[in-house]
Amino acid sequence: MAPGGEASGVRVADSEAFADLLLRSGLVSPENLEFARQVKQRTGAHIDQVLISEGLLDSESLLLVEAKSWGIHPIDLAAVTFDDELVRRVSGQTYISENWLPIRRNAAGTIFVATARGVAPERVERIRHLLGGAELQFVATTSWDIKNACLRLFRAEIADEAANELWRQNPEMSARVTFSRGQKIGGAVFAVALLVSAVLWPMPTAIGVLTAMSVTFLAGTSFKFFVAMRGARYDVVERISRAQVEALIDRDLPRYTVLVPVFREANIVGQLIRNLGGLDYPTEKLEVLILIEEEDLETREAVLTSNPPPHFRIVTIPKGHPQTKPRACNVGLYFATGDYLVIYDAEDTPDPDQLKKAVVAFRRGGDETVCLQASLNYFNDRENALTRMFTLEYSYWFDYMLAGLDFGDLPIPLGGTSNHFRTAALIELGGWDPYNVTEDADLGIRASALGYRVGVINSTTMEEANTSIPNFIRQRSRWIKGYMQTTLVHARQPVALIRQIGLRRFLSFVLLIAGTPATFLGVIPFYIVTVLTVFLPMNALAGLFPIWLLWLTLLNFVIGNVVMIYLSMMGPYKRGTFYLVLWALLNPVYWLLHSIASYKALWQLITKPHYWEKTEHGLTTHVQHD
Repeated sequence: MAPGGEASGVRVADSEAFADLLLRSGLVSPENLEFARQVKQRTGAHIDQVLISEGLLDSESLLLVEAKSWGIHPIDLAAVTFDDELVRRVSGQTYISENWLPIRRNAAGTIFVATARGVAPERVERIRHLLGGAELQFVATTSWDIKNACLRLFRAEIADEAANELWRQNPEMSARVTFSRGQKIGGAVFAVALLVSAVLWPMPTAIGVLTAMSVTFLAGTSFKFFVAMRGARYDVVERISRAQVEALIDRDLPRYTVLVPVFREANIVGQLIRNLGGLDYPTEKLEVLILIEEEDLETREAVLTSNPPPHFRIVTIPKGHPQTKPRACNVGLYFATGDYLVIYDAEDTPDPDQLKKAVVAFRRGGDETVCLQASLNYFNDRENALTRMFTLEYSYWFDYMLAGLDFGDLPIPLGGTSNHFRTAALIELGGWDPYNVTEDADLGIRASALGYRVGVINSTTMEEANTSIPNFIRQRSRWIKGYMQTTLVHARQPVALIRQIGLRRFLSFVLLIAGTPATFLGVIPFYIVTVLTVFLPMNALAGLFPIWLLWLTLLNFVIGNVVMIYLSMMGPYKRGTFYLVLWALLNPVYWLLHSIASYKALWQLITKPHYWEKTEHGLTTHVQHD
């Protein structure tokens, strides 16, 4: 055995000699060491991990003790000059997963290697083999120092992989190219034909377009009503009881990674750290990665001054294009060590037991369950009319619509937060598409295409509802543009998609993902025709449009709004927020805002498809109560 090395299968950090060294160094008290031993017995975590995660020992002091126990010297990797050619012999992900990193070679040919996990003989031999059989000299460092060094050394590769790996693996599934060659040709032919028809036969063309929009609108709203009503009849949410959560044994819990992408949100990071600090999960098995864009120094400083717990870590997102949330999440996925992974937004407050409920549901669902979606709701639902409508919409969507899709085994478009994944399956799916601005919906469809199931669990994450109409338009235009992108991506190979997911699921995809923006685009024209039908003499309009079309548009207006008002009124019943019921009568106005956002989305799809319309958070005047 090398001096200070580990016996086979034994970590020095768990040995009595290491514990005695901690005590003799005065770094921990006997009481704290006994506490760490008890946690190790309960959770299976190592003593050093317990001490760090509980804030009983800082990583720098631990490094000194571990280096001494391994018989090697500590090193500060931030001050090291690396041999780039030597480093690139092995992938960055190997260094991160195995906790070692070569530094440079000396004149005698010996390679200096930084390690965060000791120098056991079998480990030494593996590293020597990967580095070509050279003599090795080890120095000690921490796991996060290795990760940060890899982020610096492989910065360009990580940025490129986060942005383009899905496109390289499966370009047909990436929104990097907005319109395929066939779509461009088909779209151009259709546009020219429509223009020629409008010039030669203006009224018949208008009648044809309005009829097509009416049929699409009626099909889309009818589909949502049918699915939501099925969801109301069948409670298919994964019901996880408190007893099942309490029956979990900490030692058997998997490691969990929490990704929190933030951008220019210095005003709410204190709330973020407080909210996620309340998660009921062993901190020794939990890592929270706060993903901050390289140039966002203000948010980084706000995180640091908020004194986050030791298991909270900042991951710097290298500059690159496109600058989107999914690209940041792909960087986070590169560094994630959890068996499971969840996404939260900066303003989120998940139920404390949400991670444990997800673990139970994953075990129950088997390997085919790739993702679990928790419900979303809003703590500022009483703030104004917009926040009330927002809450009504989400109540119906998560309590009835998703339940109906799940019951029918139909593709589920994920929400942008509180998505729990099997990490290995997420990597198999190719991660998120950075070029799709509604990356969550796209990922849900891709999961379905590969035969995976997306489930829903009975846990809620509280968020901040949009309080501002301009902010709402920005947010919804991005969401609707993402639905348009997802439609274009999966329409490139419709026959192949039908073979993969079946005709029934394909039609569901068309009606929900393609039908939603088409429905919103039809709202303004229908409102205009309806107003004209009501306030102008029928004989005046009959000279322009056939009577059956006027009745169809009026029917669409009435039925569409009645259906959505009814569904919105259903939402509060499961959650007991009955004071919101009558606000559902404002749904026609709410849909008008969606229609405005949809035309903005259509324009941006053509002019700047990958532009991420930033939603401002922290605008509410309401304070969330625990």
